[in-house]
Formats: sequence, structure tokens, C-alpha cells
Amino acid sequence: MSSVPPTFFSTREPARSASIGFAGALVLVAALLSAALLLYVVDNAVFATAFFAGVLAAAALIHFRAKAVAPATEAEPVYRTDVALLRAALESAPSAAAITDLDGNLRCTNSAYFEWFGGHPAPAELPFEAEGTKYVTEAIAKARRDGAARVDGLQIHGLSLRADVGLSGTDESHLLWRFGRAQHVDLAREARRLIEGEAGFRIGEAGMMTALADDQGHIISANRAFVVRAFGDADAPLSGAPLVNLLAANERGQFHFVAEGSDGGGLRIMQVPVSEGAGALTLFVLLDDAGGFGGLGQEGSASLNALLDFLPLGLALANSDGRFVYLNKSFRKAAGIGKDARPIYPGDLVIDEDKAAVSDAVRRFARGRLAASDIAVRLKSSPEEPVALTIAGAKGLGEAAVILSLKDTSEEDRLKKQVAQATKMQAVGQLAGGVAHDFNNILTAIIGYCDLMLMRHTPGDSDYDDIQQIRSNSNRAAGLTRQLLAFSRQQTLRPQVLQLPDVIAEVSNLLKRLLGETVKLQVKHGRNLGAVRADPGQLEQVIVNLAVNARDAMLTKDPQGGGTLTLHTYSVSADDVRKMASDILPIADYTALRVTDTGTGIPANLLPKIFEPFFTTKEVGKGTGLGLSTVYGIVKQSGGFIFAESEPGKGASFVIYLPVFRTQGAPEAAKGKVKETAGELWGTGTVLLVEDEAMVRAVAERALTRHGYRVLTAENGEAALEILAREEQVDLLISDVVMPTMDGPTTVREARKTHPDLPILFISGYAEEQLRKSIDLERVAFLAKPFSVQKLAEAARDALLQK
Repeated sequence: MSSVPPTFFSTREPARSASIGFAGALVLVAALLSAALLLYVVDNAVFATAFFAGVLAAAALIHFRAKAVAPATEAEPVYRTDVALLRAALESAPSAAAITDLDGNLRCTNSAYFEWFGGHPAPAELPFEAEGTKYVTEAIAKARRDGAARVDGLQIHGLSLRADVGLSGTDESHLLWRFGRAQHVDLAREARRLIEGEAGFRIGEAGMMTALADDQGHIISANRAFVVRAFGDADAPLSGAPLVNLLAANERGQFHFVAEGSDGGGLRIMQVPVSEGAGALTLFVLLDDAGGFGGLGQEGSASLNALLDFLPLGLALANSDGRFVYLNKSFRKAAGIGKDARPIYPGDLVIDEDKAAVSDAVRRFARGRLAASDIAVRLKSSPEEPVALTIAGAKGLGEAAVILSLKDTSEEDRLKKQVAQATKMQAVGQLAGGVAHDFNNILTAIIGYCDLMLMRHTPGDSDYDDIQQIRSNSNRAAGLTRQLLAFSRQQTLRPQVLQLPDVIAEVSNLLKRLLGETVKLQVKHGRNLGAVRADPGQLEQVIVNLAVNARDAMLTKDPQGGGTLTLHTYSVSADDVRKMASDILPIADYTALRVTDTGTGIPANLLPKIFEPFFTTKEVGKGTGLGLSTVYGIVKQSGGFIFAESEPGKGASFVIYLPVFRTQGAPEAAKGKVKETAGELWGTGTVLLVEDEAMVRAVAERALTRHGYRVLTAENGEAALEILAREEQVDLLISDVVMPTMDGPTTVREARKTHPDLPILFISGYAEEQLRKSIDLERVAFLAKPFSVQKLAEAARDALLQK
């Protein structure tokens, strides 16, 4: 109860006259005693009599002055507030009561007022329906004028009320409000309030569906549980739907909801008359008839249990108490439950932190809610990875009240990790390719200047050996950049149609020398191997890298005994791939190469990282970390796939799948290289060189000039077009591919508009195959960086010969 203390309860103090009379009597007695004592002491009657008369005179004067003041004092009442009495008075009222001032401002209420209206708003501020607030305001004015007023037919929160208001207080400065139920109760309205309110919700949570229907069988109101089951949507409008249209009966006379079909479970229906006569109302209570159908997990349903055990989806049933009544084999496997284990509650399967959530969900769905929900839980058998547990209400399954479905997400998690790994590998590959491209520009300049210096020195000079050493180290660095480009699938390949056994035969002698005497090499070839299209040199690099890694692993395990390295080629048909059910390997025909060793194996936590560049498990200084990353890049750039398998302590196995190349002709023969002499590289003509890197541009200009060409240089595409516009004759355009503002292909397209027959030579650190896919230009040649002076002269001569 909330209250503001009023100021109209008071009590009067006792009259001051009584107090004054009592004081006068005391003065008279004291005067007599004092006079007697004085007479006894001084023995003088005249003096004692005079003293007594003086005291009496003083007392009389005080008495008359008090008489004069007393009427004015008695006319002033003193007021005090008795809050406890006010509260007790309001609480004694059986219904809502309140006190306001004459303007309707609230001063005090009882607890029934709070319960009826959900708070302490003033009567004129209550949310009455229709014009109820207007009538209450008018009642305030009437009560102030006539002393009392009544308002009937007030509707609020489904209640039908009356309000009595009247003046109160000694000075009639307050209004007393009393609310009561209307004598005529709207049964339909009252029933709707109960069914659609909190009471109906609680009943529905307990599994009871209720609906109120009129004498024509049309639904007036229903609780949420009924609406969800009958319409499939909690927000579906009833709109006077006939109850008979929502129910149906099967051949056994078992009722069920039409929206759920006969599989939705049987119903028991009870009718409760609410009113009689015209417009009679009936309350229908519907309950699930659990006895209408056989239950899973019982002896009579052994065949059904056996059938559900074959499902790949994990299913379990729990009763209304939350106890398991049935678990199929897939559920046991997904939950990590042993064959002989008998868990009692679903919460027993999860870690302690998830027990409360699982128990609460099972309890809620066991109360009749036909809905489903997924929750992420961590099982005791594998607490590090969350799994999805689906919980749904079950009807018509006998004792079972809840269905639980546990999805084995291990395969899905594995695929997510593979996708994340592939994404990371792609990002690292792009980074490695960019680094290699920039480094190639530096190496081009170093190698080029070394070549130019060697032209001025002869063997035996003091600087000749130093220059050769610089050039040799630069070529080694160029090899590292090629490995980075191989990983990022951006190196230049020269693919040919070939057979894998031929490539292995070519590299066998090299492998025997690399493996040493302690490691045995076994080669097995399958039948009907399809031809593949790949760069034979790069495939040899793949085999060598895998063999060297295998050798190191086997010697680490047994330095004296070594081990066995097995190279096995075999065909994989599209049907074989389909049976593998791989989400990564497309269905097609493949020729596979399996490289297996008997070394230490690879730990499971390192398998996802082995193809990353610069990742190595070797000692510092004994590996670049680019071996397997190069293998990965070459295989992927060749259109193939590579997978690693390992069991620690028993060795590792790498399987490469290369798609079979279908062609009518015979495999392409390897093109022999024509060795050119220095004199044949001499040329004439005007060459326009476009390169944004100054060091590359300078060395290329000097190299071409030394071979007889007239060289014009430009640092970007715009400058090249300006030179081309003013020059009468340009015989060859040499351009970098990636440049700021205007790249090489754009420059060439613009140049071809005025010089359609102009030969083009692109120089770039990126792969030729990748660039050709993105450059839709004809009659263009390509030279990969880093290149030597001789390679540049050869490429320029060949481009001019194609003119």
C-alpha cells in the first residue's frame, strides 16, 4: 500500500480551566499553612493575618487572568495524523479503496487497489475501456457538489466494476473511493480474461489446451497452447472459427487436430458448461491421450525400435519427468555412450556447466509445447567441441514426452577446419607471391649487371670469379622465389601430356643418390593409368621434395636401419571417387601417386600446418620450410589435389590426384631447346621499353643497347603512349605487366589502336599461364623474371621474328 499522510484526523487537548482551578486550591492550602507557621514563630497575630491576606490576593489575581485567557485558548484545536489508523481503515475494505484530494490527486490506497489495477494511478488516470475515464471525471465533480456519486459499468483489464465516491474528512477536503464488482458480470468477458491471461498460460504450460465456444460452436477465446496446436501459429487469429472444423477423428474414433494430421497424437476432450440459456457458453479442455498409440522403448514396439536403430540420425525419447525411455544406436554413438551404459537423464551426458540448460529445456518441452529448439552443448565424451542438441515436444508416443536429436558434427567441424585452412593457405600464398614478385625485380637487376660486368672481364681477371659468385648466389635466390611462386601457384609452368611412370623413371636415379644406401626405394605402377597434363620438371621437383622429407623422417627414427620409401601409381575412376564421398575431391577420373615412408610420422596437431611456407620441424639451419609448400603449389597449379595421412610412429603417406587428360592424339613430345650463339642474338630496330622499376629498366636498356637495338624507355604506360605517338617507327614494345596508374595490358590495347601489328613482349614476375588467362591479347610473348641479359636478347629476337 502506498500512502501520502492526510491531515484531517485530530483530537482536542483538556481544558486549561480545570488545571488552573486545581492550582488555586493548592495555593490556598499553602497560604494557610504558611500563616500558621509564621504565627507560631513570631507570635504576632496581626503580622500572620496580613501575610495570609497577601497570599490570597495574589492567588485571586492569577485566577482571574487565567479566566480571561482560557476562552481564546480553548477555541484553537490541535491536529495530529494517525497513519497507522488510516492504513488499518483502508485495509479493512474487502475491495479496492483509495483517498484523493478534491482534484482527484491520489493520497492513499489499500493493497487491493494495487492488485486490481497493477499500480497506484489516481482513479481518473486508470485505463478504463470506452468512456470510463470520462465518467470517473464527472463523478469527481458531482461528489464535490452533492457530497457523493456512483459510476456503474466500468471496464478495465476484463473486470466489470462500479465506483462509489464521497466527501470525507472533518472539513470535507478529501474524497473516499470504493470500487466493487458489478452486480451483473459479463461471463464471456470474464472467461476470456482468465483463458487469455496468466492463468491460461500456466494451464497451457501444464499440457492443458482450453477453448471457450458459444452456443453455435464458434471459438470465442483460447489459450496459447490450444492456438499453437490447432493453427500451428501462436499469433493466428481465431475470428470465430468453428471448433468442429479444427478437430477430426480416425477410424478408431480417436480425435486429433486437423492441422497436425493423424500423426499428431490423440486427444481427450472434456466439456465444462459456463452458462445456460440463450447464448450459453462452453469451456472445452483438451488433453493429449498418451494411451492411444504404442510407445517407443516398450516391449510391444521392438520392431519399431530396431527400425530406428538403422537411422543415421541420433534420436532419444524422454518422459515427462525427464528420464530417458529410448536411445537409438546413432544417438549413443554421437553422445559417446558405451554399449552397456544406461544414462538416466539427458543432463548426465553433458558437462556440469550445461546441465541446467538441458534440464530446463527438457522440462519446458515436456509440458506440452509442440515446438523445437536447438541448443549448443558440450558432451562429457568430447568437451572441447560443442554439438547441436535438438529438443522438441512429443505427442502420441506413449510415455515419451520429449524427443531429443543429437547431430554428430565431427564431419562438419572437420570441413570447417579444412575451409579455414584453405582460406589461410590462399592468403599466405598471395602474400608469398607478392614478396616473390618484388624480390624478382631486385634479382633481375643483380643478375643483369653481373652479366654486363662479365662481358668486360675474361676468365683469369681478378674480379671475374667474384662476379661469377655473385651471379651464382643470385640464381640460388631466384630458386627460392620460384618456390614461393610455386606455393602461391604463380610460377610459370610448361605443361605437357605425359605418363606418371615416365616421370618417376626419369627421376629414379636421382632419388637413389639422394636417399643413400640405408633407405630402400620401391616403385609400384598400376594398370590402365590415364595420361595427365603437367610440367614434367615441376613433377620431378614434387617427387624429390617428398622423397627428401621422407628420408629425413626415416633417418631420424632409425639412423642405422633407414627405412623404405614407396612410390605407387594407380588409377582412380569416377566411381571410386564417388565411393570415397569426399567433399573436396570432385568426381572425375584421376591418376594417383602415393608416396609412403616408414619414418616417425606427423603429429595430428601439425598436419594442418605442413603445407604452410616456412613451417618446418627440422633443426635451425636444416630446412627452409618451403619444400612441402612448393609441392602444394605445383600440384594445385596443375589442377590436382594432395592429401597427407599419418600415424605417429608408423610413417606418413602423401597422395597426389592428377586429373586424367583426355586427348585424341599422342602425348606431346618434350620440346628440345635450341642453343643459340652470342652472334645470333645481335639485332636491329627500335625497342620501346616500359618498366616502372628504375633498376630493371636501366639494366634492360643497357642489355638491349649492347645487342644493337635502339632503346626508348618509359616509366609508365602514359609516357609510353606519348613516345609511341611522336616516334615514326617502333619495332617492338617490351612492357612490364603490373604497373601503377596504367598497367601493361591496358597500355598495349591503347598502342594497338594506332599500331595494330606492333609485336609485344611482356616481362613479369608472375606466372605466364595466369597472365594469359587474364590478358585477352593476341601475338604477345612472355619472359619471366628474373632473366639474364642473354634471355632478354633471345626473347626480343624471337618476338621480332614473329612480326
